[in-house]
Amino acid sequence: MNIIKGCPSTSMNDYQLNTTTIIRHAARNFPEREIVYRTSQGIFRYNYAEAYERIQRMANALGKIGVSAGDRVGVLDWNSHRFYELYFSIPGTGAVLLQMNLRITPEDLIYVTNHSEAKIVFVDESLLPVAEAIAPSLKTVQGYVIMTDKNLAEIDTKLNPVYSYEDLLKEADPNYDWPMIDETAAYSACYTTGTTGKPKGVYYSHRCIYLHAIEAICYLSMSWKDSYMQIVPMFHAQGWGFFFSATFIGAKIILPGRFMVENLGPLVDLMIKEKVTVGCGAPAIFMPMLNYIRTLEEKPDFSGARFASGATEPPLAMIRGWKELTGADIIHAYGSTETTPLATFNLVKPDWKDKLSEEEIWDLKRKQGLPVTGLDIKIVDPEGNELPRDGKSSGEILIRGPWITGSYYNDPRTQECFLDGYWKSGDAGTIDPNGFLKITDRVKDLIKSGGEWISSVDLENTIMGHPKVLEATVTGVYHPKWEERPLAFVVLRNEFKGQVTKDEIIDFISLKFAKWQLPDDVVFIDEIPKTSVGKFKKSVLREQYKDYLTK
Repeated sequence: MNIIKGCPSTSMNDYQLNTTTIIRHAARNFPEREIVYRTSQGIFRYNYAEAYERIQRMANALGKIGVSAGDRVGVLDWNSHRFYELYFSIPGTGAVLLQMNLRITPEDLIYVTNHSEAKIVFVDESLLPVAEAIAPSLKTVQGYVIMTDKNLAEIDTKLNPVYSYEDLLKEADPNYDWPMIDETAAYSACYTTGTTGKPKGVYYSHRCIYLHAIEAICYLSMSWKDSYMQIVPMFHAQGWGFFFSATFIGAKIILPGRFMVENLGPLVDLMIKEKVTVGCGAPAIFMPMLNYIRTLEEKPDFSGARFASGATEPPLAMIRGWKELTGADIIHAYGSTETTPLATFNLVKPDWKDKLSEEEIWDLKRKQGLPVTGLDIKIVDPEGNELPRDGKSSGEILIRGPWITGSYYNDPRTQECFLDGYWKSGDAGTIDPNGFLKITDRVKDLIKSGGEWISSVDLENTIMGHPKVLEATVTGVYHPKWEERPLAFVVLRNEFKGQVTKDEIIDFISLKFAKWQLPDDVVFIDEIPKTSVGKFKKSVLREQYKDYLTK
């Protein structure tokens, strides 16, 4: 990239953009705003001022246990108030918060911890078995901080040496003289959860998350009046980073702790009680939440609420369901670990509302949206040539910008994942003349049948429009004549299990697809395998059913 140096400015360009600024200003400007944490015992409430004092105490404590600038500090926790505090105290000292993903295999968790050379690991008491299982294989970890309300003497653990989070706070000074951290230094690290090869390290800069926080505020129209719930796990891709936006603008924050997809009723109840207006999550969460809402005699009023949906394309039935039953807007966004993650956001432009029919607007909401301000996105063919923005030409999506990763940490795979300054997403898509991005598939998941490409994403989202279907995914499997053919996997709603046939599914989608694009068969299963961020793990089904059409 050719950078031109013009006339020198008179701005304070040495004043760095970093996470410390965000929490300092929240405590100063909105000290009374609540932070709510749902514990296993009940609801814990405090405010920005009280959180800030604890953050300063922990920053002082980190030095006492040997953490220095540049050190990596791992965190094993749910969406808790302590995790929130560590997201400011650790990087505020110049160290790096390592997000330890609870949904990856122990083998990969060991790899991530060793590859990052983590020095200290913070671990919630409920996750001690996870830490104890991997501890013997960790090469650089010198100690563990246990996050609990109990006295350390009451904790039975094999970890050694151990410290108490709360004891460290009690013994520390409540005031910390924050250093001015270089904005290009890493504030946190997250490792990708790819289905092949070892995880790759993405090290986010202070500048990166600062700019990303502002961007999310703009596109979600966030303000201090909002009540934000952190639904996405904070242990991966910083929970999509929107809690930084909430802190930046002084919004109320709700941290739901641990919750299970099998029982999201308590999460919805908490949203209703705390009058949540902003949140983000995957369809794998929003769909079961909607199903719970359907069972409520009195439907909640979330009018004006904005919920960003990512990971996979949200089914249109889900978007409409939330709007019709609660008044909430489910807004499709697109990104990845490497993009912090906000890359595109689906906004229906005001002047389009008079030009498009209601059905056209609903269909538009399925697209991944427009690139957010500051990012460049293009699609290219296999040779790297840019393709036209005609809404038809499909190619790999490439992205660059100030919060996009420019390399992987100490990883030789960097070279194959970047092209001319752009990160290669591995996603295939189109860009229409209005600039809207539409994902057609993962490059590796496109189905090539008889020389023609079939989008599994379009098939599965149309199937999920069926009122009796809970989830659906489609993958290509080997066919002796056509090379590959689509095979659909469907999870029915509990009340309709055993009552739906293959023909009913095929008939439902047949008007929207050519006959040769329709799945060869429909397999009804109880659950679709998913990645740690809620994406369908098609590789598992593809391997399990690879010979299905040859029998």
